[in-house]
Formats: sequence, C-alpha cells, structure tokens
Amino acid sequence: MKALVYHGPGKKSWEEMPKPSIQLPTDAIVRIYKTTICGTDLHILKGDTPEVTDGRILGHEGVGVIEEVGGGVTSFKKGDHVLISCITSCGKCEYCKKGMYSHCENGGWILGHLIDGTQAEYVRIPFADNSLYRIPEGSDEEALVMLSDILPTGFECGVLNGQVKPGDTVAIVGSGPIGLAALLTAQFYSPAEIIMIDLDDNRLNIAKTFGATQTINSRNTNAVEKVMSLTGNKGADTVIEAVGTPVTFELCEALVAPGGRIANIGVHGKSVDLHMEKLWSHNITITTRLVDTVTTPMLLKTVRSKKLDPQQLITHRFKLSDIDKAYDTFQHADREKALKVILTNE
Repeated sequence: MKALVYHGPGKKSWEEMPKPSIQLPTDAIVRIYKTTICGTDLHILKGDTPEVTDGRILGHEGVGVIEEVGGGVTSFKKGDHVLISCITSCGKCEYCKKGMYSHCENGGWILGHLIDGTQAEYVRIPFADNSLYRIPEGSDEEALVMLSDILPTGFECGVLNGQVKPGDTVAIVGSGPIGLAALLTAQFYSPAEIIMIDLDDNRLNIAKTFGATQTINSRNTNAVEKVMSLTGNKGADTVIEAVGTPVTFELCEALVAPGGRIANIGVHGKSVDLHMEKLWSHNITITTRLVDTVTTPMLLKTVRSKKLDPQQLITHRFKLSDIDKAYDTFQHADREKALKVILTNE
C-alpha cells in the first residue's frame, strides 16, 4: 500500500509500505476512505514531538470501511463504515475507567505517533470496539472527518476545560481549524462575546461567519488593549490558547480577567514564561488537556441533527496520492486561504 512516511524533522515521503495486518484479536483493519492533515502533524515535522521515529506513517484522523476484524471484536464487522478516533482506548485500564482515554495505559494518542497512522490506504486500529464509531447511513462522511480530532479537541480542551458559561466573554487566540472548532462549540453555552484573535484577516473573516462577535488582527492591533477596551478593562472570562507558541500563551495570560480561566489547546514544543508576578493574586485557573474524545458520541448527534456543521471547516480537497500537494497547501494556509483539507483514497 501507499502511505506518507516520516523520516525525521522536515522529511516525509509518499512511498510503498506493507499493508497492516491483524496483530491482536481486538484489532481492526480499516481501508481509509477520507483523511486529513492536522496541525499536530506539522509540529511532528518541525521536530516538536521527538518520540515520533523514522519510518512512522503519519496521520490520526479519518473515516473508512472495515476490511477485517480480529476474533475479539464484537461491535464491528467487515464492510462497516466507521469514524476513526484520534485516541485509542482499551476501555479497561485505570485511566479509561476515569474517562481519560488520552492516557490509556495501552493506547492514548498512538496513531501517527507511536504506531502507524491514517495517512495511508489502510490502517490498523487497536481496541477497535472502543476506538471506532459506526457511521449512520446517509451521513456526510467527509464532514465527519472533523470529528476524529479537531471538534472534540476544541470542545473538550477549550470549551469544557475553559468552563464557558452563558453571558461569558470568551477570547480565542488562534483562528485556525482548532480555534474555529472551539468557536463553533463554545456557542453551545451562549457566551455573550466571542473574540477571535489571529494574524490572518481571511481566517478572522471566516470566524465572523462562524459566530465570532469581535475579531482582532494582532499583527496591526494591540490585542490586549483592544480586549480591555471591549471588556471594561476587566479581560476575558475564558481565554483559549489554540496555537501552541510561547508568544500566544503569554498573550492569553495578559487577556484573562480576575477569576478567569486559561484553557490550553495548542501543542507546545518550547517552554513558556508563566507570569506569576501578575497571576498569583488573580484567582486564575490554567488547564491543559489532551483530547479524550469522550464527547464524540454527543458531537455525532449534533452533526446529524444539523446543530453543528463541520463541513464548513473544509476548504480544499485532494486525492490521497496528492498528499504532498495537500501538505504544501496546509503549511501555507495564509497564502492558500486553507482551513482543513480532505484527502480521498479512490
């Protein structure tokens, strides 16, 4: 089969790889139908996740059709259309029983990280009963790719950890796909204001159509002064970091109101400065989280009922074999006006 293979920082190759096979009775082999590229994949290529080794197939999102199941799989069969979760969970360990699937002792975030991932024609899914979701007939499978990772991530790590409430002022730093996912799902809780902050006017304009009440281009506007002017010099009740750089996290520290929450989503490859000289007396809560995907079933229902439309996050489509071109588009999102790209295995 063909797959995108990582060969060290800055190096990747679309090449021939062995088709995966059942290794344990709880495995399933899925033929990838549609997949995508995540900002985390770009962090891997930058060298921010050194545990990803030479020869690893990248990718942790997608939908497909089950090709084969192990003898221990009871919830799925050959031919089922499935959504692949970015998080693999055994369902039995201490962390899984706490609902912390991201810290599963036998899984967690392993696809495209510690085991081969979904940017390939086929993928092996361990613990298939707990790590796949059946796609209801008639669903928009392309749109459901957004439920593999970014929508549950934006919702769980940003909105839920940030404790967004009715009437709150929410500031989201980063209007890329993950920030927009947080924007979409924050509206479940009717905040009074959602302020989107980014360097890209195109993404900020998209954020307005997605429900942002205010947008700030921090390239040419002092974001802290603007947020303070919008909030009576108080700051935001919830600030969501959706980029993963030291400068954006420090911006979040400057934006948060007394008693507020900073919810980190971004993948950080470098240390950040924690300004305790300001925060120590301000009753601030800082949260971190790797998505657990515990909300995926609920999000599936909201998509089916058309309360949530993930299709609007997709801007570009490619054949899976054109993955190099897709990466170039995604890496130059400002130039290409790209959000999420869809790769179809035909």
